[in-house]
Amino acid sequence: MNNNDFPQFDLQGQVALVTGAARGIGHACALALAHAGADVALGLLNVQSGGDLAGEIEGMGRNALRLQMDVTRLDQIQQAIDETVAHFGRLDILVNNAGLGPSNLAENVREEDFDLTVAVNLKGTFFASQAAGRVMIKQKYGRIINLGSQAGLVALPTESVYCITKAAITHLTKCLAVEWGQYNITVNAVAPTFINTPGTAEALEDDAFRADVLSRIALGRIGEPMEVASAVVFLASPAASLITGDTLLIDGGWTAR
Repeated sequence: MNNNDFPQFDLQGQVALVTGAARGIGHACALALAHAGADVALGLLNVQSGGDLAGEIEGMGRNALRLQMDVTRLDQIQQAIDETVAHFGRLDILVNNAGLGPSNLAENVREEDFDLTVAVNLKGTFFASQAAGRVMIKQKYGRIINLGSQAGLVALPTESVYCITKAAITHLTKCLAVEWGQYNITVNAVAPTFINTPGTAEALEDDAFRADVLSRIALGRIGEPMEVASAVVFLASPAASLITGDTLLIDGGWTAR
């Protein structure tokens, strides 16, 4: 970018892959990236889902590709990346959105829940980044955006395993940014507060819990998925070309206290 160039936020002609695209933040990211001009590959736990989302993207004049992509399966990760490149000819943007976090007091955490949380949130993010990174290294261009969380910076009771995986995402983001910067690949993360998604709906229906959450958010409200997607589009865009290794908080002021 030259000194006289104004910021460019459009993604015309680029190809993005979003993991966990079926609902919530992933769904919003897929739509926002398409709105900004990108064709979008949809990484889905069940490839039979996502038809309506693909239709919305195609209604914007973009191309959509539904992919079977359980991020606990390294073979499905690689196949999804291969299918994306075969279909579109390239891969410019990866959004590592797939994540989960079974709640439990630390003293009661079950090994199977620990293993699944680490497998999806951390291992899945690493190996999806690896597979996409190999493509981006050859291209000498790429944008990887990981889904962290404010939970990687502050402790949330009953979410100890989720919290440690999101803290690890923050550091993984730095590690990949340093290794791959020489290939013109940026790696960043976004770290949202509580967002209105199917994954948070049950917890936020508890009046006492919701009141406690709202008391900690300076803006006094729960976030919306598109508010996270907005930051993802920014980090994927030419306007963010000098930003890498960063985790951008989208927390309404929670961690400012």
